[in-house]
Amino acid sequence: MRRHFPPRFTLHGKPARRSLLGLPAAVLLAALLPGSALAASDPAPRAAGNDVIANLWSWNWPSVATECTDVLGPAGYAAVWVAPPAESFAHPDGAWWDVYQPYSYELSGRFGSESDFAAMARTCNEAGVEVYTDVVINHTAAQTGTSYGGTQLTDKYESAVYGRGEYNVDVCDREISNWNDTWEVQNCELLGLPDLKTGGEGVRAKIADYLNAQIALGVSGFRVDAAKHIPAPDLEAIVGALNPTADGSAPFVFHEVFPGATPTPEEYFGSGDVLDFGYADQLKAAFQGDIAQLADFGPGLLPAENSVSFVTNHDTERDGRHLSYRDGDTAVLANVFQLAWNHAAPTVYAGFEYNGRDDAPPSDADGFVTATDCDNGWYCLDRDPRITGMVGWRNAVGDAEVTDWQSPQGNVIGFGRGDGFVAINNGSAAVSSQFSTQLPDGTYCNVLDDCATEVTVSGGLAALDLPAKSAVAFHAGTA
Repeated sequence: MRRHFPPRFTLHGKPARRSLLGLPAAVLLAALLPGSALAASDPAPRAAGNDVIANLWSWNWPSVATECTDVLGPAGYAAVWVAPPAESFAHPDGAWWDVYQPYSYELSGRFGSESDFAAMARTCNEAGVEVYTDVVINHTAAQTGTSYGGTQLTDKYESAVYGRGEYNVDVCDREISNWNDTWEVQNCELLGLPDLKTGGEGVRAKIADYLNAQIALGVSGFRVDAAKHIPAPDLEAIVGALNPTADGSAPFVFHEVFPGATPTPEEYFGSGDVLDFGYADQLKAAFQGDIAQLADFGPGLLPAENSVSFVTNHDTERDGRHLSYRDGDTAVLANVFQLAWNHAAPTVYAGFEYNGRDDAPPSDADGFVTATDCDNGWYCLDRDPRITGMVGWRNAVGDAEVTDWQSPQGNVIGFGRGDGFVAINNGSAAVSSQFSTQLPDGTYCNVLDDCATEVTVSGGLAALDLPAKSAVAFHAGTA
């Protein structure tokens, strides 16, 4: 396999050293020696180990590190998914989307320096939490101006990394106009963003260098932004050029393939999993209607082995397509269901509060994102006891199938998985009902309130008092 990660590579026209912090010797050699037997040729099939991914969107690197140590590791999260680590356009008003317009592949940017990033990755790994990054590799910045690192851009087709000949400007120099034409979707410009010629070996090598530099610092996976705008064979070639992660496995790759007529999500299974927008669509419909309809949940979803699920993300919460923090307990309960259900690897989204669609995350006068304060401007769903309790519950029940589905009345459901049981009341009034379980008789802790309440099972039945907009979950390990 051709390798694309020399010990030194060029950014801004000058050599840039990448530290190889905390890598085992065998993996260090694999990162530096071409043709190593540890070379990764295929994407990892699932998130490693337990599968819950915390999406700490727009958190700065020191805050992510602290969350890994204090919350994510102890709660049992498998991984943390973070914002793009690259030098990007600095919007004069700090609009959140400027980080999706890269000026270079330097790892210092709006969320902290490269050393901050490396320290975050090391800290999270030490806490047992893998690091997955957002990567923007379909395009570079449309806006000219100045980056967070001080780089000046005067021509969007002459960036710090690529020259004019490495863009599709000679193929299609306009925005996409026909979203039903795969060729246009993958060769013309998304919102005026200069489209990279990812079919070229030079472009692929630079992208692989960028991703491998992150792997060398302890990153274990990538969410590929705007993946549908990159031909699937190009992504397969790029992923095939990635180095193994610190434990010798292939990186976990998952793609954003926004719904549309073309291309289809299935086309991208050859290089990674795909985020399932349909999953979030169905959850919103159920939780804003009657969750009893979830008895038929599943048809139309992407295969579990090829997908990653979510309740909301930074785009769809702003567009109103999916539930958001503004939906309060309804959105929390949708996340409880996602964590309880046995489908794809789930993500828990924790971002910042906003009024306008383009609002910046809490930042300093220069636009750099400040420390996450969960009591001021941020919505930290990842640390809600109902969510951390469900992460532990999911880890405890493993891959067990759903059993004992029941809905004693509208908007109330209960079901078991292995030696665990969960009940959800999405209604506006309290409900008292008896649920059938497969758990042995005994008294169990409700993991959703830090064991402040208990559940008694007698003859396989659990009599539950469910306040409005609440849930109860317990498993054999809490007896």
